[in-house]
Amino acid sequence: MYSDIVSFIRSLYPGKPVIGLHEPRFGGNEKAYLNECIDTTFVSSVGAFVDRFEQMVAHYTGSRYAIATVNGTAALHIALKLAGVDETCDVVTQPLTFAATCNAIAYCGADPVFVDVDKETMGMSPESLRRFLERHGEQRDGHTYNRHSGQRIGAVVPMHTFGHPCRIGEIAAVCDEFRIPLVEDAAESLGSFVGEKHTGTFGNIGVFSFNGNKTITTGGGGMIVTNDEALAKRAKHLTTTAKIPHPYEYAHDEIGYNYRLPNLNAALGCAQMEQLDGFIENKRRTALRYRDFFRGIGIGFMEEPSGVRSNYWLNALILKNLEERNAMLKKLNDNGILARPIWQLMNRQIMFKHCLAFETANAEWLEERVVNIPSGVTG
Repeated sequence: MYSDIVSFIRSLYPGKPVIGLHEPRFGGNEKAYLNECIDTTFVSSVGAFVDRFEQMVAHYTGSRYAIATVNGTAALHIALKLAGVDETCDVVTQPLTFAATCNAIAYCGADPVFVDVDKETMGMSPESLRRFLERHGEQRDGHTYNRHSGQRIGAVVPMHTFGHPCRIGEIAAVCDEFRIPLVEDAAESLGSFVGEKHTGTFGNIGVFSFNGNKTITTGGGGMIVTNDEALAKRAKHLTTTAKIPHPYEYAHDEIGYNYRLPNLNAALGCAQMEQLDGFIENKRRTALRYRDFFRGIGIGFMEEPSGVRSNYWLNALILKNLEERNAMLKKLNDNGILARPIWQLMNRQIMFKHCLAFETANAEWLEERVVNIPSGVTG
């Protein structure tokens, strides 16, 4: 069986002795735009490509405003601050996520609280969120507080795992009912839609990542999206060291962050955005081939949930148990196919072991079974 799997994956990525999990693809105007940056000397955080990249992402996602940052973690950090998260808060999120989600919460001085995910989406379960809030939430003074810790619940942060949209509409409804800001971690899901609505746009604030392994890349970069003009202006202010605009004076009115995306990186992003639709169509075709192949040999494959359109950022196999998962990882990596397991649960990490893990059964089930396989653009 394993030899057939290796042969099939190699047929999708011919000529590669080692097949990466998700390699970037540069086939458009990347070099031309980078040369333009160099020729004009605008290579840092001021430049026409930064503005253009923000406009392109805003238009694509259907957001009124987009603010570029140096990476997705920085975007999430600022988004949480915009939501009012500080050291007096807890933030409800999911245990099955990349460390950046919880790190950004910790940067604000807050603690994560973990509710479970759905097996069908690998993203936050609205039922688990509701159960936690009904059991531990107490509404007063226009906010919801965590009876367990006494802290205000400053935000709910679901994540669209591997680009598959979670049940974000239902999560947004729960947040509205309990008057908790929704900060959407859409880092992996540029190009994913729920109906006609793009991920990252269901709450007041959403964030994306453009790391080197994402569907499009700026080398390192992130984006905050919002429809709220005041939030957008404050996001740009905080990410540019909170400097008061002036032709030559250096005055700052609060603690700010040097989080703006350089023009060089934005130039890459503009060229990549021009190719995004083609990338996603290619990745969706690859996902269908994977689905049919693995269905034919009796191995589970993560398909996009009903009613959504996924970018299939990373393709995921669902094995029968931990032993089978580990065997698959070893066989693929031994044959130059850089497969990886899903993340270790955040509530198991030493930095977050003290945090409340309300429900984690589905997350634990997935942790023992999921293997990511090569998902970059083919051909």
